[in-house]
Amino acid sequence: MENQKYAKITKIILWVLMGLSICVLVWGMIKGYPDNVAADNGTVDPLLYWAYIVLGIAVLAVVGLGLYVTAKTNPKGLVKIGIAVVAAAVLFGICYLLASGAPAIGYSGATPPTATELKMTDTILNLAYLVGAAAILSIICGEVLMTIRNKK
Repeated sequence: MENQKYAKITKIILWVLMGLSICVLVWGMIKGYPDNVAADNGTVDPLLYWAYIVLGIAVLAVVGLGLYVTAKTNPKGLVKIGIAVVAAAVLFGICYLLASGAPAIGYSGATPPTATELKMTDTILNLAYLVGAAAILSIICGEVLMTIRNKK
């Protein structure tokens, strides 16, 4: 009974979000999107903000629902989630410490990025490189282990 109530609430929320998204999209199409930055007519920012809001709702829903289900079904699993969060924070901290924050070479924008923006950009790039390398390494190691195990 309780699951049906949550399913109904979720369905209503999804329909409302979809309706609001369609309204924002139609409003932007009626008003017209600019061809370049100089011709901005105020339609791009609301569309981007709405995308950020929907993305935030999605992330909160996935994380919140995951924590709720884990707490209900396997309370000991919360410890594993906590360890994963701490490990991710440590990984981010290491990437932040390794980031140089050097000025962008050949940048031709109107306003140069601040030192904080450059440091965060370098941090995200370092994190992407590290996670990409780990993914490739895990694929290779997984295939090698699978080959070794099948030969026995």
